[in-house]
Amino acid sequence: MVRGYRGELDLNNTQKTLCRKHAGAARWAYNYGLRRKQEAYKAGQKTPTAIDLHREINALKPSEPWMREVSKCAFQEALRDLDAAFKHFFRKCRLKKEGTWKDKCGYPRFKSRKKAIGGARFTGSIRVFPDAIQLPRLGVLRLKEHGYLPLNVKISSATIHEQAGRWFVSICVHGDAEGEKDPQAATGDVIGVDLGIKRLATLSDGRTFENPRALRKKITALKRTSRRHSRKAKGSRNRQKAKQRLSRMHARIANVRNDALHQATAQIVARTKPDQERPRVIVLEDLHIAGMLKNRRLARAIADVGMYEFKRQILYKAEQAGVKVLLASRWEPSSKTCSCCGWVNEALTLSDRVFVCLECGNVQDRDDNAAKNLAALAQ
Repeated sequence: MVRGYRGELDLNNTQKTLCRKHAGAARWAYNYGLRRKQEAYKAGQKTPTAIDLHREINALKPSEPWMREVSKCAFQEALRDLDAAFKHFFRKCRLKKEGTWKDKCGYPRFKSRKKAIGGARFTGSIRVFPDAIQLPRLGVLRLKEHGYLPLNVKISSATIHEQAGRWFVSICVHGDAEGEKDPQAATGDVIGVDLGIKRLATLSDGRTFENPRALRKKITALKRTSRRHSRKAKGSRNRQKAKQRLSRMHARIANVRNDALHQATAQIVARTKPDQERPRVIVLEDLHIAGMLKNRRLARAIADVGMYEFKRQILYKAEQAGVKVLLASRWEPSSKTCSCCGWVNEALTLSDRVFVCLECGNVQDRDDNAAKNLAALAQ
């Protein structure tokens, strides 16, 4: 199993400057490779690969002293990312000709420093300590969270990137950490999970998780901050400060949403609990999120929930905990079906928050009824 771990770095000013140099070198190499590929295509020549482009960059190093201040990994990995971008572009073009791809193909574009500082990826000698990580040319970098990154494991790559003024490192780990065993199959009850807007998730066992509504609570402040940024003169120092404030607010909203999703999914999967207390099956609805976002009245509220991220976290956390996940069909009438007798109310609308069965007289919350129907599908 390939796993990823992400932690925040605690850097001093010298280390931040060096990280910015590596991010700039990676951005420059990506743009250089894209420009060379376009020139070769227009001239009718063979398109250079990442290896060919890296040889050209090595030939430029004697005349460019700044290239020797950064690790060679910044150039190598950026050119490999460029090759991967073209590979995905041609794959989507082929699928579009076949009629199986409806969206844009995504031709690679030049990277601009105005949008983001970016990051750089490293390979080779990477060592992880309880409170620090050692990367090529950057040296030992302190971590803000101690004991989170695994020790004594095979690390294929490490990526540093900047987000709203904070620097993070992500490592790609192959295999399990030392002392970690394969998960035992869970033997607990079946749990049905119904996702919603008013409440994040409603479980068939009676538990509920509230929706933090991170964007809705900050939408007024976000509009005001964005308006202040747009009114600053382009290229000015004040505009740069306003941009930093705006990026920090966007990051704050995303962090609040991710924290709520991680806490909810961790409690549902219950990885640290005994086998008999972990659910043996979790039933989720296979919702068509892209189609739901086309509803202009509910698009912002649906996007603020993070339904796809909830599903993604449940899938990988359940795999690590020995829990099976079933995806119910998106056409399953879980909300319109009575969980007691099976009667289907075809006239039920989205505004009806209480389900009333005209056959057996069952009256209960709409989301509770849907969660119980989902749990019954696993039987």
